[in-house]
Amino acid sequence: MSTTRQATAGATRICPHCRAVVLETAVICPACQHHLRFNPGGVVKPVPSFSPLRVEGTIRHPAGSEPWEYSVLLSIRNDRGEEISRQVVGVGALQSGEERAFSLAVEVFTRDGFR
Repeated sequence: MSTTRQATAGATRICPHCRAVVLETAVICPACQHHLRFNPGGVVKPVPSFSPLRVEGTIRHPAGSEPWEYSVLLSIRNDRGEEISRQVVGVGALQSGEERAFSLAVEVFTRDGFR
């Protein structure tokens, strides 16, 4: 008999370390990388089943101009176009000649990955 409780797909909880909202099935917080629960199987970090979206880009501030301030905004919409989540995930400034690289990935975890 197994005492392991099966989580509902998409169920969330709060990371006690960084207060990020994480999937209930997560063993390690994707934000702060702290362990969230004991994993008797010994798997330390689950590997995504696939990544259907990956975007990378770089912005470079032209030399000889005023500093830029930026906000990194993430917006998630459902199939009807309604915004279901909107978060500022980072802010900063670019001085003349500086560069920043950004990457976004959507990682999908299937039931097979939770053994």
